[in-house]
Amino acid sequence: MSSSSEQAEAEPATRELTVRWQDPLASAGQLAGLSGLEAMQKIVAGDIPRPPISALLDFGVIEVEHGRAVFFADPGEQHYNPIGVVHGGLAATLLDSAMGCAVHTTLEAGVAYTTLELKVNLVRAIRAETGRIVADGRVIHRGGKVATVEGKLTSAANGKLLAHGTSTCLVIDNRDAAPASNGELA
Repeated sequence: MSSSSEQAEAEPATRELTVRWQDPLASAGQLAGLSGLEAMQKIVAGDIPRPPISALLDFGVIEVEHGRAVFFADPGEQHYNPIGVVHGGLAATLLDSAMGCAVHTTLEAGVAYTTLELKVNLVRAIRAETGRIVADGRVIHRGGKVATVEGKLTSAANGKLLAHGTSTCLVIDNRDAAPASNGELA
C-alpha cells in the first residue's frame, strides 16, 4: 500500500478557473439606440460590461475605429488542447470577434449583423509562452446586406503571424421590422 505522499506525487496538480460575468441582456439593452461604433467605443471604455464569451476565454477589445476592431488574449494552460498547445478555437474566436466587430463599427443604430461564413488559417502554434496575441479585423467591403472582412492574429511580442482569416457577415436592418406576436423582431 502506498503512502499519501506517494499518491500526491502520482496525481497531477489540479488547477481551477473562476469565471464571472454580468447579465448580457442588460448590456444589450444599454446598446439600444447606439450606432455600432458608439457601442464598441463604450465597451472599450468599460462603460458597458464585456460579453460573457470574453470573460470565459479571457480576451478583450482594445481599439476600434470605423471599419476596424482590435482584440487581445493572453493564452494560458486553460486554452490548451490535449497535445499541449492552445486550441485553434481561441484563434478562431479572436478572429471572428475582431472581424465581426469591425463590421459592427460600420452599422447605424438599429442595424445588426451576424457571421455567415468564417475561414481561418492557423500558421503557427500558440502556447502560454507566446504571450499576448492580437487580432486585427478590417472591413474589406460593406454593402447593404453583406459585408466582407479580413483579420490577422499576431504575437504582440514579436509581430509574427499566428493565424489569418476572412469572414462574410449578413447585415440585418431592424429599423423597419415589425414586431412579431411574441414581441421579438420578425
